[in-house]
Amino acid sequence: MFEHLTERLQGTLRKLRGTVKIDEASFAEVARDLRLALLEADVHFAVVKKFLARIKDKALGEEVTGSLSPGQQVIKIVHEELIELLGGAPQQLRLDGPTPHVLMVVGLQGTGKTTTVAKLGNWLRSRGRSPHLVSVDVYRPAARDQLRILGESANLHVYDGDESTAVGLAGAALAAARRRGDDVLLVDTAGRLHIDAEMMSEVKDIASRVSPESVLYVADAMVGQDAVQAATAFGEALELDGHVLTKLDGDARGGAALSLVAVTGLPIFFAGMGEGIDDLEIFHPDRVASRVLGMGDVLTLIEKVQENVDVEAAANMEKRARRGDLNLEDFQQQLSQIRKMGPFSELLEMLPGASSTPGLKQMAPDEDELRKIQAIIDSMTVQERRRPQIISRSRKLRIAAGSGSGVPDVNRLLKRFAQTKKMMKKLGKKGRGGMRWANLPGL
Repeated sequence: MFEHLTERLQGTLRKLRGTVKIDEASFAEVARDLRLALLEADVHFAVVKKFLARIKDKALGEEVTGSLSPGQQVIKIVHEELIELLGGAPQQLRLDGPTPHVLMVVGLQGTGKTTTVAKLGNWLRSRGRSPHLVSVDVYRPAARDQLRILGESANLHVYDGDESTAVGLAGAALAAARRRGDDVLLVDTAGRLHIDAEMMSEVKDIASRVSPESVLYVADAMVGQDAVQAATAFGEALELDGHVLTKLDGDARGGAALSLVAVTGLPIFFAGMGEGIDDLEIFHPDRVASRVLGMGDVLTLIEKVQENVDVEAAANMEKRARRGDLNLEDFQQQLSQIRKMGPFSELLEMLPGASSTPGLKQMAPDEDELRKIQAIIDSMTVQERRRPQIISRSRKLRIAAGSGSGVPDVNRLLKRFAQTKKMMKKLGKKGRGGMRWANLPGL
């Protein structure tokens, strides 16, 4: 996330190390580099100008904290201003009126809007809500099919009526949600390749028909200032409540995230961090600012562990590891939990100093290799996972065919597992604790 911007900002702020005093001359050099880094990230020029002015006022006019050097003080100020630029504090959806609450999602085509609606439905359901989804895109049948497929995969109810207009679909879905007793209606509006009068007229008509409590604009983090311009246009037609920023797991430059709040005056509610139905996170400005500056994001990492790892099962697994009783079923379970947290490369980014540690990203296991390992284990029978020693040549052929791999891949996994099991038993005898599969070589 914002990899290039992070590298540039770190390089700029590194120049402050050892600085005895921050004066006009020393700050001018840093400001020039900061300006270039932010403009290259496609941050709106007016936002950059205001951002640097605020940093200068604080850096030159604020007493240096006793425990910080002048350089550290500037870094602290940059961090605080980035948090403010990104919105200051996490935001909560406004769902206060009579049910069903209506949440309308707007945006341009290709921003991940339909996927975001499904993710929002899944997120709301995980918090005790009963969401009802509808696509009112009457121009692209594939858009409605996409939402239906995503909804079915997550066991979410998707309205699929035969009304011919977007307004008709929205109204019928609202009535259906009331009949079913669902408490939230998520309306996925049609996207366009660019802003046009017809689009704006339609979204206003839909809003008039269903009276949404919240309207969210979906912005593509890869686009930069163009996302801000589109958000401004939508804001002139509708009363927007905020934004959802998608594709933050990709090579986003950062321009959209760092400009949206400042230009529109509206917060970012959520961040899309992947293509999976669970890859939606509450947007935390302080955590994102820390990651932009290479300070890591330990809180989000802890939350991912808490959400995806069964602590009791892990503790029982550790006890069995010390006795040498682990099997491939145990490994399958923990590998599945770890992979739910996201790619290892993203998890490493959340560690403080990760972006400035040479070679750390290369330490992340190859995701294709992990998928292959998981496929091989999934192709085994329960007995084979619990007793790998019974896997004969004929069984290896079947497992390889079922997982789309080869017998050498199966042999390699079994060999590594045997070595790891032996190592864990030896460590258990020495009384070491806290060992996990992910800590050990080869697996």
